[in-house]
Amino acid sequence: MSEIFREIDEELRRENLLKLWSRYGKHAIAVVIAIMLMVGGFVAWRDHQASERRAQSARYNSALAMAREGKNSEAGQVFATVSRDGGGYGVLAAFEQADLLAKAGDAKGAVAAYDRIAVSPDLDPEFRDIATLLSVMHSLPDGDAKAAIAKLEPLTASGSPWRATALELTAVAQLKSGDKANARDIYQKLADDLGAPQGLRARAAEMVTALAD
Repeated sequence: MSEIFREIDEELRRENLLKLWSRYGKHAIAVVIAIMLMVGGFVAWRDHQASERRAQSARYNSALAMAREGKNSEAGQVFATVSRDGGGYGVLAAFEQADLLAKAGDAKGAVAAYDRIAVSPDLDPEFRDIATLLSVMHSLPDGDAKAAIAKLEPLTASGSPWRATALELTAVAQLKSGDKANARDIYQKLADDLGAPQGLRARAAEMVTALAD
């Protein structure tokens, strides 16, 4: 008897499915096709992105090879192109381009390049902070000391991963501006800061001694 009930139940379910299919089958097919198109589009987009990354990687590596061969002008042009493409290699290329300008003696161009990286809203704060530090390093010899101090101030806050380096550069800028006392205070803080890198603490201690005279 249970077999008969099970067969009847199966027939009812089959009949209901047929009714549903006759009513909504076209919609179901449309949904399936839409999903297939979406998946296909995503796969195509992912493959395109991978292809773009490979091409970007090849251009970046070719620029590195040019730089090693001393072809800095050509390398700089390729780095500039890669940097405009964005992405991970774009960030690296932007830094490489700025570094080439600095090595070529174009401090103004290097500072401008680092400043562009520092204000890029699409980059992680860590990269922007590094660009700020490098910008200040290259601008200090001939630039405005007070402007450098203002640029470094956000990086000297407690909790900043670059606090010690930013403070050291701030002390250099203070010396350039003629504020020997303030510079010495900063160096003393750095010398006493157990969280600062050992080499930096040693340099700061030497400067404290030198500025005591």
